[in-house]
Order: sequence, then C-alpha cells, then structure tokens
Amino acid sequence: MNILVCIKQVPETSKVEVDPVTGVLKRDGVDSKMNPYDLYALETALRIREEVGGIVKVISMGPPQAVEIIKEAYMMGADEGALLSDRRFAGADVLATSYTISQGIRKMGNIDLILCGKQTTDGDTAQVGPETAEYLEIPHIANVIKIEEIKDKSIVVEMDMPNTIEVAEIQFPCLLTVEKDIYQPRLPSYKKKLATTDREVRMLSLKDFEDQNEKKYGLNGSPTQVERIFPPAVNTDKEIWNGSGPELAERLSDKLKELKFL
Repeated sequence: MNILVCIKQVPETSKVEVDPVTGVLKRDGVDSKMNPYDLYALETALRIREEVGGIVKVISMGPPQAVEIIKEAYMMGADEGALLSDRRFAGADVLATSYTISQGIRKMGNIDLILCGKQTTDGDTAQVGPETAEYLEIPHIANVIKIEEIKDKSIVVEMDMPNTIEVAEIQFPCLLTVEKDIYQPRLPSYKKKLATTDREVRMLSLKDFEDQNEKKYGLNGSPTQVERIFPPAVNTDKEIWNGSGPELAERLSDKLKELKFL
C-alpha cells in the first residue's frame, strides 16, 4: 500500500510576529517543530504499513528550512519525502494551500491512502485535509479515532461525531484526518537518523506542477484575506489569599460574582 502523510512545520512558541501588511506569521528566525497533530497521522501510517506492508511517504509545504521535519519523519520510519517550496506559494489561505498540496500529491505518484492530522496549531482551521481531497476528487473522512479493518480495496474506520461514534467504510484511494491519541506517536530513532542522513528530500516548486497558473497559488490564489491578526494577550496578574477553608470559599465566591462568572 502506498501511504502519504501530510505534515507541516509550525512555530514552537506562541511569541511570533505578524506581518502588518499581509497578516501572515513571520516564520524566519522562529524555532519550529512538526505540527503535533501530524505526529498522530504519521504514527497511523507506520502502524498500517506494519500490518499490510507498503511505503510511507510524507509531503510538506513551506520554506526551505521545513526540510527538517521531513528528516524527522525519516527518523520515525518514513520511506520518502517531498517539500513544496516556492516564494509564489507564500501567504496562501486554506484554499490555495489545499490546491498546492493537491498538485504536489499528484507528483508523488499513485497513492492509496492519504493521512492528515486533525488540524495545525498555527491555523486551527481543520480545513486543508478535506479541501485537498476535494481537489483530488477522492472520498474523505474526518475525525477518525480508530482503524477498524484494512481490506484490499477499502478501509473501515471509527469517527468521532458530535454526539455519536460512527463506523464507516471508504474505498481507496481516500483521505483521512485523524484525531490525536489514535495511537501514541513513537520517538525519532537515533539509529534511523544515522541510516537516513543522506536520504534525498524531493524538492518541488511551481515549475514542477502540471498547473503552473500563478493566480492559483499563494496570496494570488487566496480568496480570503486576514483582516487582522495579533498574538494572544498574556495576563500574569495573580492574587494570593490566606485563610481557613470557609473563608477562602466565600472570598472565591465573591470574586467570581465580581467578575460576573456567577
């Protein structure tokens, strides 16, 4: 089975600057890591490979330094990886991002199963996975919490709906977005790090795509624009109270009423 995992490099801290003109995060010089939700997707792919065999590939979109998370995926057990990197991809909203990734996936060859994390910690839209599937014209399921059964031409999964747990069977090729804790992600292996030091990361830019219309990528291809974005406010105010249990309980009740929480 050919399995592809979509991964992303995200800031390791919430203390990032925002470009006042474009409204996008300034990622240069900021410590980064693999999106935590993508670790669950990668672990799911590796578990499926262990069960039925096949190849696990990873794909990411970002600046050249994002190659580091491809190498991290190699250290966890991925077989191949590609990075979509081009200045013309910069500033993309979820729609342009999804289209770019779909074009990159088409260059990766025939894929049976595409896995994505639920969402990213720097965007939280949870839209890129399903939108990518729509561009690829393949079926998809979100909120997957368990792989029930893998068949020759389909996969059976459990998905966490708002009020129920539902079981669905979906035909290959397809795309799944998985919830956290579907599996416990493994740690990168130092042994695999040594073994994959020279493993190639395939670099793809706009010129490698079938559709090279610049109006469909980056800011040019983004129908939505951020009106305003800002770092979260940090409140470090605190009070320390001393007293007996009943006194502290009454004081806490009064404070909650004062703040209109009660």
